[in-house]
Amino acid sequence: MTIDTRPRAIFLMGPTASGKTALACALADRFALAIVSVDSALVYRGLDIGAAKPDAATLARYPHRLIDIRDMAQPYSAAEFRADALREMGSIAASGKIPLLVGGTGLYFRALQSGLSQLPEADADLREKLSEEAKAIGWPAMHARLCERDPQAAQRIGPDDAQRIQRALEVIALTGEPLSAQQGGLPAPFGYRVLKLALIPGDRAVLHERIAQRMDAMIAQGFLDEVRALRARGDLHPDLPAMRAVGYRQAWQHMDGEFDAGEFRDRAIFATRQLAKRQLTWLRSELDARWLDPLMPGHASMAALAVEHFLASG
Repeated sequence: MTIDTRPRAIFLMGPTASGKTALACALADRFALAIVSVDSALVYRGLDIGAAKPDAATLARYPHRLIDIRDMAQPYSAAEFRADALREMGSIAASGKIPLLVGGTGLYFRALQSGLSQLPEADADLREKLSEEAKAIGWPAMHARLCERDPQAAQRIGPDDAQRIQRALEVIALTGEPLSAQQGGLPAPFGYRVLKLALIPGDRAVLHERIAQRMDAMIAQGFLDEVRALRARGDLHPDLPAMRAVGYRQAWQHMDGEFDAGEFRDRAIFATRQLAKRQLTWLRSELDARWLDPLMPGHASMAALAVEHFLASG
């Protein structure tokens, strides 16, 4: 019998507003864990209120690695996340603690555990050209173009997912081959034994209500003032990945005069619910994850028991 000598790591995954941060902090109180954020919005400095970034008191007591590491004017990729996360995980393991990776960005979790295909680097001029075309005809039309050139990729990418549509068309233009044909292959074995905990609410309506309540709280805390300050910088625009974050995109459109504050709220809530739906779809494909219903009493105790067994296992 072969003994697995790889260090351990824990993935705590879940949709937006499912209580991941609270559970992560509770687990960190009980076990020798160090938290690594897995969130494509929290990497950016300045995306605070609208990204539900943990407050200063929480971060002081429970430091989160990979938060506030990139300026919003500079895009951050899944490949960069993988390199950064592996570095932080190695540092945590060397200190005698267990990395606890917490977030809802499925692409980052997949990139970390399975690696990324060797796709060409971004081409700034080509991206600018694609962005200009999208401004003229709209991202749904660009998605229709992708449907013609790479139906398999288009099936996975939504018609409003500007960032991924742009990247897929960019790869096709740079390589002459469909993105889907260049992805896949057998990943190298991951360097950690992983316990996956997935927060999957049993009642979707309650999650939706949580999302609406949190959006109202964000607005009350000054979310729109935060976005006004970002616009005042002068070097940000709505096509940047940071500004495409759910809530921020709708706030920017509101400030461009596309709709009033009431419609901003409704659109932001709807977009967040759609994000949660996509996250839940991804989570259900993680067949090796242990599901926990965050709406049920005792789910934190169940998570702690799973961690205890994982850490005690040979």
